[in-house]
Amino acid sequence: MISQKQQNEQLALVRNSAQQFAKEFIKPYMMEWDEKQYFPVELFKKMGEYGFMGVLVPEKYNGAGLGYQEYITILDEISKVCGSIGLSLAAHNSLCTNHILSFANEKQKEKYLPRLATAEWIGAWGLTETGSGSDAGGLATTGVQDGDYFVINGSKTFITHAINGDVAVVMVRTGEKGDKHGVTAFIIEKGTPGFTAGKKIDKLGMRASETASLFFDNCRVHKSQIIGEVGDGFVQALKLLDGGRISIAALSLGIARGAYECALQYANEREQFNQKIFDFQDVGFTIADMATKIDAAELLIRRAGHLKDTDQKVTKESAMAKYYASEVAVEVSNHSVQVHGGYGFTKDYPAEKYFRDAKLCTIGEGTSAIQKMVIAREIKKDVQ
Repeated sequence: MISQKQQNEQLALVRNSAQQFAKEFIKPYMMEWDEKQYFPVELFKKMGEYGFMGVLVPEKYNGAGLGYQEYITILDEISKVCGSIGLSLAAHNSLCTNHILSFANEKQKEKYLPRLATAEWIGAWGLTETGSGSDAGGLATTGVQDGDYFVINGSKTFITHAINGDVAVVMVRTGEKGDKHGVTAFIIEKGTPGFTAGKKIDKLGMRASETASLFFDNCRVHKSQIIGEVGDGFVQALKLLDGGRISIAALSLGIARGAYECALQYANEREQFNQKIFDFQDVGFTIADMATKIDAAELLIRRAGHLKDTDQKVTKESAMAKYYASEVAVEVSNHSVQVHGGYGFTKDYPAEKYFRDAKLCTIGEGTSAIQKMVIAREIKKDVQ
């Protein structure tokens, strides 16, 4: 057990490393990537060298062996510069990689984790379908056993890294629709016959984070690629999303912080009526609200991270963090555009990008409505 002082020092080192990385390797190119909707695979290979692609993976699997506080810090700093890169970093770490880390057998971990943690391979995770977004139990993609193989048919949509991902963890219905024990998780490698990706989806924001559909046409996957047991997939996914919500909350925090900092800088530089616009009460109060809500969001996220690091139940707290932080990101980025005035509506300033990127945070890995359902359900358990 390290002391609080040691942890603070470690977090400071991690924050500095992520700050410098974002400044050198992301900031000069982020608008070009956004305009072209370009997914910078080479950047993620570089992130692998820094340990950012296997933050939670133990060192024995070539990971960084760090905890959620460090993970939150890295996502915060990267997302403060570019939400798209933060989103892809979160999806790789907390979904694909963490699913294997949390539930796979040792042979599977030894095969996949070192490749994922070093970014030799980029990971994808498939749950969402065209007809089942929030209704995750209503999957239509099916896997039918044929000897030692399962024949998978169907599709997944809104999948991060669907095209450039080297391996995907995919939830497939192997039982009755709606049965929480009727879904199985498979590890499927790129190049497996019958496993293909669709075209890149043209998005409002998060444009440098690759999003596309996955298709399965009589795709034969050996039973050795099952994570856990047949029927465990849905329960695994729900548990995984507890940690995934922390990562989206941290992503939201970074976007909010970036939007706040550019608004603060602009308000201290822009003059109207012979004074800095920060000195107008409306602008000053707006910035005060932004700063307060960002701090409140971080406290919720850090609490959830602490619970996760100490192996405590985190369902309610991670949902609270994700719900609040994502809504704050939207609100703060909106205020940032407003503080910039007409310039906030142009691509000459970063406010508009934060505004576009923030909205996804209230949708991905469970909408704000879903988070409130989770929170309410957990509260009800506490009073019964």
